[in-house]
Amino acid sequence: MPKGKGPQGKRITLKVAKNSVRVLFNGRRRLELSKMGIAIFPKCLLELADVEEIDLSRNMLRKIPNIIEKFQNLMWLDLHSNQIDELPAEIGTLQNLTFLNLCNNKLTTKGLPEELTRLKNLRTLNLGLNCLETIPTTLGTLKELIELGLFDNSLTIIPKSVKKLPKLERLNVKRNPLPEFAEKDEPIDTIKRIESLYLVEKKDLCNSCLQTCQGERDELHKLEDVTPGPSDKPSFSSLTTPNSTAMDNQEEWRIK
Repeated sequence: MPKGKGPQGKRITLKVAKNSVRVLFNGRRRLELSKMGIAIFPKCLLELADVEEIDLSRNMLRKIPNIIEKFQNLMWLDLHSNQIDELPAEIGTLQNLTFLNLCNNKLTTKGLPEELTRLKNLRTLNLGLNCLETIPTTLGTLKELIELGLFDNSLTIIPKSVKKLPKLERLNVKRNPLPEFAEKDEPIDTIKRIESLYLVEKKDLCNSCLQTCQGERDELHKLEDVTPGPSDKPSFSSLTTPNSTAMDNQEEWRIK
């Protein structure tokens, strides 16, 4: 391998690419090139620039070239589990894009171009498992976002503009050093307290609640039946010879 060059990966021909196009139930055409060992974005894909979906996940891609702007019909782009450390500004031209998965790459904050905020129809954006220390406040302009994945990064703050996105339903920020999610040591209380106890008669319960209570009661009874009770006398079943028989009073036996 020439010095300074990364892995070349598998070469994708136009024939291979054409054979990798699948028509989905909704009529969209998806170019499926996942787990193909691709290290460089194949230029032959320009011949298929009219597809609506591209799956290039689980490869060895480091860069997405600026020719991505040629895919103007693109609505769904999956690039997760590559080695991408930055996105081209041209990605902002994909105005029809609704789904963008960049999870498990090497993206840094500098690798997110400002043009990303031009994707006004984006509904799902996954930036989890990257190297982000901050996220641009301008992501708050993506008003159509429903899902945003930011998990497993190095974020210490989530901008208010992102938290207040009008249509955001799922925001995953797990495993980030966010102060509001820091675990606090709770004092150990050895006494279990019941704050409220309500007693009702069986006739006042609905059928569902009554069945639940009866089921829990039956489970308790089963546990009581299988729990061995204390034995009055110790059993030494393994002592079978006359010379090894233990006496009933163990304290007396120890003294002697």
